[in-house]
Amino acid sequence: MGIVDEDIARVRDTTDAVAIVSQYTQLRRSGRRFQGLCPFHSEKSPSFSLNAEEGLYYCFGCAAKGDMITFVREKEQLDFVAAVEFLASKAGVTLRYTDSNEGEDRRRRKELQKIVGKAAQWYHERLLNDKDAGAARSYLRQRGLSGEIVRRFQIGWAPDNWDSLAKALRVSNTDLTESGLGFVNRRNRQQDAFRARIMFPINDVQGEPVGFGGRIMPGAAADAAKYKNSSESTIYSKSRILYSLDAAKKDIVTTNQVLICEGYTDVIGFSCAGLQTAVATCGTSLTQDHVKLLKRFTSKVILAFDADKAGQNAAERFYEWEKSYEIDVYVADLPPGVDPGDLGVKKPAELQRAVAEAKPFLAFRIDRLFEKSDATTVEGRARFAEKALEMVREHPDPLVQDQYTMQIASRARLQPDILRKQLKKRSSSPVQSQARPKHVDSSTSRYTPEYEALKVASSRKEEIAAVLAPELFTDELYATAYHHIATSATFHEAIASGGPEVAEVLQRLSVEETDAEAIDVAALLWSSYIQRLMDASRAEMVTDGFSSEVVAQHTWFRLRLEELRQNDTQAEAVHTLVAWLNPESQVSDGQ
Repeated sequence: MGIVDEDIARVRDTTDAVAIVSQYTQLRRSGRRFQGLCPFHSEKSPSFSLNAEEGLYYCFGCAAKGDMITFVREKEQLDFVAAVEFLASKAGVTLRYTDSNEGEDRRRRKELQKIVGKAAQWYHERLLNDKDAGAARSYLRQRGLSGEIVRRFQIGWAPDNWDSLAKALRVSNTDLTESGLGFVNRRNRQQDAFRARIMFPINDVQGEPVGFGGRIMPGAAADAAKYKNSSESTIYSKSRILYSLDAAKKDIVTTNQVLICEGYTDVIGFSCAGLQTAVATCGTSLTQDHVKLLKRFTSKVILAFDADKAGQNAAERFYEWEKSYEIDVYVADLPPGVDPGDLGVKKPAELQRAVAEAKPFLAFRIDRLFEKSDATTVEGRARFAEKALEMVREHPDPLVQDQYTMQIASRARLQPDILRKQLKKRSSSPVQSQARPKHVDSSTSRYTPEYEALKVASSRKEEIAAVLAPELFTDELYATAYHHIATSATFHEAIASGGPEVAEVLQRLSVEETDAEAIDVAALLWSSYIQRLMDASRAEMVTDGFSSEVVAQHTWFRLRLEELRQNDTQAEAVHTLVAWLNPESQVSDGQ
């Protein structure tokens, strides 16, 4: 059950590795390789390296490694087949499946996405061209949304009819229902799910259309929900989808921050203000699945809504996510009662300032509390301190608690130790700080001449093979790695055939490079090898006496060693030793 092997190989060969990885981290060329901050763990200094030619990556900080299929699987949380499909769509490769049922399931998903895509285009054209969308166009203009913005976000209009979309699409009852675009009513007639609403198409993280958010027009019936979202379906799950993430993810990686909004027009407002990292939840609060999704792209989450209203329940979730997913939750201090969508259009500089001055979640809550408190009286400052300590107590890290306790003490004009005692007294079950997991440091490799030889072999196999011999390796792991490089048709094949330890070495080698000349590296290995042989022959002479044969051999070794140390005789000495060690590999001039 899967994809035909030949098609998988074609995907590997045609994938633009730099383009794929650059969606998640910034890369810069370093010689023949590319380097950047690792997209799999938090770091300040680049330890991630990419071999674009082979499509292989390795992180010297956390030991993450693999090819582009592995990379996409890890970053997009996809299974193997889905990852290959993802890359195939980018490379224009048509896939064949070994199991008809699996291919059918995936084709069905593509069919539903295609139907939703057609609906998005139909709604969009309706907004742009039809008379019945005139009020919607006027409303959007009043909100400051130009035709360019409407086209960029493919905003649409669902007319106030029972089945206009269903008639336009001409799909089966099953397709209409499973796509979330409509249903079959009690009269056994197809009926649209959205009516008289401004439509915001929603894509998944890969950019495939999966659903809609529909906003009611002002003046609609009082009992009508302001926003309506597509129903849960095979392709749409609101707890795992974030509006505009597909468009924003590249900027999120570049800036290392994401803005979380509550509505679609908020995202558009941020975009109008030049802030292209905004996404929105789709009719639900921020979930753990959302955080897991965002962690693929950034470690800084900025809440662009009134987080003060979220209270203790939200605080507990945010702190847990910070610890579990190594993220930092900030809050943009937006003016109270102001719609971010309107602010982005009318006062973009104010919105930009709020984002630039975003504060950690706990700091934001304490600041808001202080603004509402009466700091001119002893009683007011005491009440502020008491309520602020309740907020601090929710944080699981005692070190963070103590830092904020000192800040509260300064504002309340109290001694920090008094508040520390109060904090400890009221804490029924203090939570000890849990250190974030440390990543495996795989940078302790033995950078010997043998490892250097492997680096040359990884990119210039034929060149090093002519001057090297497996016997020169003393490190068994490196010797095995060299064997797999030398005997495999491709580097991918060498990795696959070598076992876990060899694969680890080869993955690391795939992203390293060297300017060393093959002859120079070979000379070092031959020097070490000849020195070992000389030491052995010397020991033999001491034990068995100075026979003429042993003395002659020792002298020959010494002369070769001297030649290896001279630039003008080095190459000749290496070739002489290769012929000496493997005489059967030499072919006479007459043959």
